[in-house]
Amino acid sequence: MKKVLKIGFDLDGVILYNPVRIFRPLAKKFLKPIKASFLHQNKDSFYFPNSLFERWLWKILHKTSFRINTGYDDIKKLSKNKKIKMYLITGRYSFLGQDYHTWLKKISAKKTFIKCYYNKQNKQPNQFKEDMIKKLKLDIYVEDNWDIIEKLNHHTKAKIFWLTNILDRNIPYQLKFFSLLEVCRYLKKLV
Repeated sequence: MKKVLKIGFDLDGVILYNPVRIFRPLAKKFLKPIKASFLHQNKDSFYFPNSLFERWLWKILHKTSFRINTGYDDIKKLSKNKKIKMYLITGRYSFLGQDYHTWLKKISAKKTFIKCYYNKQNKQPNQFKEDMIKKLKLDIYVEDNWDIIEKLNHHTKAKIFWLTNILDRNIPYQLKFFSLLEVCRYLKKLV
């Protein structure tokens, strides 16, 4: 008998469709140097909004995750398979908790995922995800952010599936997918 496959999914850009994620490579190229100079922040760390105004802007930015991604119905069906345990793990900071819980209800998360986690302690998103992948002993984690994938590949044993976008598509990576549907088709072959 095969062991149960433990799979984690990111929320924004994976379970939720977020068209703005396409521009992440451009933001990385042009905004990271500015971040280091003007915000006095390590250019390799993820931005944490401290002021009320910054948090308000961050909440607005997260509204770009505006609908459930195509393929989520297939993920829900796949979650019924006893050979799979699915978890939702998002790097969203604590002040986004209300919106996070609203989305959990909209996607009927309790029916699909064994458990759902968000970054209540406001760790760096990659560190939070790394900690959860190790704690849950995940076999697979599905992520859309290339910077996080690079970090997770060096610090976890899990296979990291990349839900890529049109601007990043030329980056060579073995476990690269262009849609959540494609991820689901691949997962079906594993069980």
